[in-house]
Amino acid sequence: MPDPLPISFDDVQAAARRLEGVANRTPVLISRTFDGMIGRGTRVYFKAENYQRVGAFKFRGAYNHLASLPVDARERGVVAASSGNHAQGVALAAQMLGIPATILMPTDAPALKLAATRGYGATVQFFDRLVQTPQAAANAVRDSAGAYLVPSFDDPLVMAGQGTAALELLQEVGELDLVLAPLGGGGLLSGTATAVRALSPSARILGVEPEGADDWVQSLAAGERIMIDPPTTIADGVRTRRPGVLTFAVVSRLAGSVVTVTDDQIKDAMRFMVLRMKTLVEPTAALPAAALLNGVAGPVDGLRIGVIISGGNVDPDVLCDILNS
Repeated sequence: MPDPLPISFDDVQAAARRLEGVANRTPVLISRTFDGMIGRGTRVYFKAENYQRVGAFKFRGAYNHLASLPVDARERGVVAASSGNHAQGVALAAQMLGIPATILMPTDAPALKLAATRGYGATVQFFDRLVQTPQAAANAVRDSAGAYLVPSFDDPLVMAGQGTAALELLQEVGELDLVLAPLGGGGLLSGTATAVRALSPSARILGVEPEGADDWVQSLAAGERIMIDPPTTIADGVRTRRPGVLTFAVVSRLAGSVVTVTDDQIKDAMRFMVLRMKTLVEPTAALPAAALLNGVAGPVDGLRIGVIISGGNVDPDVLCDILNS
């Protein structure tokens, strides 16, 4: 009998109760033009987490985790490491709960995400992602300041919180045949897969990552977590170097597979979503759409498909470059 997974559907439901009235219940978008471009009789439902608080799904997991902390941990303050969206999620959740927060951000973090993180009241410190991992940077601050470390993805409370986006999607549109989500550390896909397996058990679940950040593809092929070189993809939200321990356990058992797309395909999908669907997305959020538009998700004729749009926090200069390229 296999070992129990680190989260269950009950955990996702508990997170949903904790987030009720706090997180936005984001809209579900459709585009008949997009449907017609990818298949015959296909219907795609986009769960628009770019309309979530802080502009990304990361608020869900961050708040679920911080709201569960005991008093002594809150008094010590929290520390987190992130390229942007987890940083903002922790910063806002900490502000709402009255918890001091220090955020470690890479030196190349998008300026928009940096400004927002500071705007939510967090103290920001920097690390060089080429010489130090986010975990190591956060651990150093935790050890020196005695703060409580909030994981960005490899944590049951964070994973369960992220799964509430898929829970809401399925509650609104019913069972699906295929569900896609961007894949970095694996928190979103772990929570998504947990919710989908409970409410739409026959659905196929796909993670999508950039070709230049394919730690999941390599790890699943090897049957173990593989460390890759620092990625250089435009999708800054998924520049992870190795899957998490807990997320690898969930994704490898519950998700169907992982596919990759190129940066050029990400840019094309992003342009379509901004110009044709009139919804602002960051490069990471365009990963699933890129997979569908380029046929790497497999045959989709006649399928009901769910897509998690992970966020919309794109740097204005990056957005202009992509739209004009």
